[in-house]
Amino acid sequence: MTDIVLQDLDRGLLTITMNRPDRRNALNQDMIRGLVEAAHRAKDDPEVRAVLLKGAGGTFCVGGDVKSMAAAGAPPPLEQKVANLRRGMEVSRILHQMPKPVVAQIDGAAAGAGLSMALACDLRVAGASAKITTAFAKVGLSGDFGGTYFLTQLIGAAKARELYLTSPVLTAEQAQALGIVSRVVPDAEVESATRELALSLAQGPTVTLGYIKTNINNAESLSLEACFDAEALHHSRCAETADHKEAAAAFVEKRAPVFQGR
Repeated sequence: MTDIVLQDLDRGLLTITMNRPDRRNALNQDMIRGLVEAAHRAKDDPEVRAVLLKGAGGTFCVGGDVKSMAAAGAPPPLEQKVANLRRGMEVSRILHQMPKPVVAQIDGAAAGAGLSMALACDLRVAGASAKITTAFAKVGLSGDFGGTYFLTQLIGAAKARELYLTSPVLTAEQAQALGIVSRVVPDAEVESATRELALSLAQGPTVTLGYIKTNINNAESLSLEACFDAEALHHSRCAETADHKEAAAAFVEKRAPVFQGR
């Protein structure tokens, strides 16, 4: 499992790499376990201030390993199948809810559960030739890893229904126009552009960025008054951080702030 999901921590940025390039980073059980483990590490390790999720070999992730599924023996009982899948899906929940920014580097293709995980991230940078599709209906599956939730939150129920029911293959530009992709760059620049963005977040005011993410997540389910209460609390907590004091001093001194993530 250690080589199927790679982890590299540099200057507060944890890069998580899905490493099955020969299978276009299709998800098998070992990779799913490795991703859940890496997501837990990203959430819990105080040295991690931002996360970059990517795939090896020029492809993000084409989803579940359908070939392995077809070759598998007798499936486990339904209850066990549901429990196994639900444990694996935790990677999307953790990426979405952790109080640290997460950026996905989409090159090659993001399909099925691969797209779901990308949608769980806060920002998505795509190479110009990347292809993006829900894919599930084409293999007789309804969707997993939170894709229906995240896509509906991003672009609304009507368009999410269309993309799941008809499963078109979108270009990076089409995905950006719909709000699925944050930024499109030339293929040759996708790695450097994504890393630059993620590293800038890792060197930002970590506590503040975490509260911003929590506030936006709250807006998905809480009432307006509850969101206001949370905003007031989080804003007040940010005002007590060393990073806020540094930003205020830098503003007065007309220089760029240097954040320490505390």
